Amino acid sequence: MGWCEVGRGEKIMSWSKPSFATAVWRNRELLWRLTERTVANRYKGSILGFGWSLLQPLMMLTVYTFVFSTIFKSRWSGLEEAGSLGYAVNLFAGLIVFNLFAECIGAAPGQVLANKNYVTKVIFPLELLSVSCLGAAIFQAITSVAILILFELIGFHQFHLTMIWLPLVWLPLLLGCLAISWILAALGVYLRDLEQLIPMLLSVMMFLSAVFYPLKSLPTALQPIMQLNPLAVAIEQTRRVAVEGLAPSKSYVVSGTVIGLMGCELAFRGFNRARRGFADVL
Repeated sequence: MGWCEVGRGEKIMSWSKPSFATAVWRNRELLWRLTERTVANRYKGSILGFGWSLLQPLMMLTVYTFVFSTIFKSRWSGLEEAGSLGYAVNLFAGLIVFNLFAECIGAAPGQVLANKNYVTKVIFPLELLSVSCLGAAIFQAITSVAILILFELIGFHQFHLTMIWLPLVWLPLLLGCLAISWILAALGVYLRDLEQLIPMLLSVMMFLSAVFYPLKSLPTALQPIMQLNPLAVAIEQTRRVAVEGLAPSKSYVVSGTVIGLMGCELAFRGFNRARRGFADVL
């Protein structure tokens, strides 16, 4: 809370704008309900229900593993003796991260457009739409991690306890997803072409983010360039703790989290500035 001057030196109280963390925490109960609804609506009316959250990643894993490890004879450096299974485990670890990112970013441009009533008819914290989408993506990612553990138990008869580092490894990723989602959600109201553009960019990102290959397999000259892609780094760090059994890079966790927090704060304030014109456009 602060003070501002009005007229002849008179002062009135004015509330400073909360940070993004404060805004999210203040509406945590509503956020939980929104996330529940988002997850439930995804499988509403389907025969398998939540079973699709298991079946979908398994189908993707089967297809990609067959195409790359059987048809193209791809192998993962250091796991040649494991054959297709070693490739599948590393591929799936990368897909979990990419799918989490793609689910948030792909839905972002249309989030406000799909909820016009929240803009024109009720007072609603619109920033929660992106956060609830992120929550639903996290639910899917956790389900996929359970499948990854199962594959490691089947193929290698063990799984690495270093998986407990995954929340820290994913923290910069989640913050980055949230920041980009707020930016795209705001821009999507004014630039409707984003709903067509983003899916194409995500398709390109899949092949440029080390999902199907390790960064170290690239030519030495290209590796520093690819490491500028935060998504590729998040995928590599995920494989490091989930597949290789190593601790994450401290510099990645610390610097990534700090940058993610700063990005979220800037994106949150930018979203709130842009929302002033939403009603006029919609």
